[in-house]
Amino acid sequence: MRPPSPSIPEKEFLFTALKQSLRLDGRHALEMRPIELSFGPELGWVECALGKTRVLAHVDAKMIKPPPERPFEGLITIHSEISPMASSEYEVGRSSEEEVTITRMLDKVVRRSDTVDKESLCILAGQRVWHLRLTIHCLADSGNLLDCACLAGLVALKHFRRPDVEVIGEEVTVHPPTSRAPLPLSLHHTPYCFTFAFFPDTSIPPVLDPNLLEQRLNGGLISIALNAQRELCVVQKSGGVPLVQEDVLKIVDIAVGKAKEVDDFVESRLKEDWEGRKVEVR
Repeated sequence: MRPPSPSIPEKEFLFTALKQSLRLDGRHALEMRPIELSFGPELGWVECALGKTRVLAHVDAKMIKPPPERPFEGLITIHSEISPMASSEYEVGRSSEEEVTITRMLDKVVRRSDTVDKESLCILAGQRVWHLRLTIHCLADSGNLLDCACLAGLVALKHFRRPDVEVIGEEVTVHPPTSRAPLPLSLHHTPYCFTFAFFPDTSIPPVLDPNLLEQRLNGGLISIALNAQRELCVVQKSGGVPLVQEDVLKIVDIAVGKAKEVDDFVESRLKEDWEGRKVEVR
């Protein structure tokens, strides 16, 4: 069921604080909540926390026969699930607007921007390719579920390792991790998503990474996906207040700096996890 709308005192208090460049959790207007990444025992299991918003991402792979129109490319499917465990406003068996938004954004970020090299997933042209399935489970919604889900999904793809494959003629042999070390996916780039909230009162500055109350009272959201190399991949605005060109360019410049910071943090965490793992090859 839908939660009750924020009360008038809550709304007035939030807007008054934002006009003074104050946020309820003590952040600056353009400051993100701290990111936490934890990795499961299997490669491709990642839990991402953005403040109290938590998302679990999982990648698995299986061999399939490719469609005849694309015999040299592997397949990637994305599935997101938001259960009542994340928030009481979500219902079992009914797709919410947030769930559809997350799936569409991940589709743009991962598939349409060619994050994964799909030709590298081909094993035997027209006969066998890898089919990657990225599953997103939303565990807790404390605002800005979209950015957290995108980050969890991309880190899971970077963390995942597929089995090594040997092809002799028409015969395909899949080697288990105990005999040959699994291989990382070939990624062209790693775009990160950043969401900014705008408000009907133009005297209130835009805020990065809105919390739950800011998200409910915003006058419009704009999500930008870009990588650390300053390449813009996706710009998505879901209605709300109109923005002039200068406003969009300003937040793109802010997102460029944040993308570099997030990329450095992700790479350091992946390196720490990999160094702590023992891969035995007999």
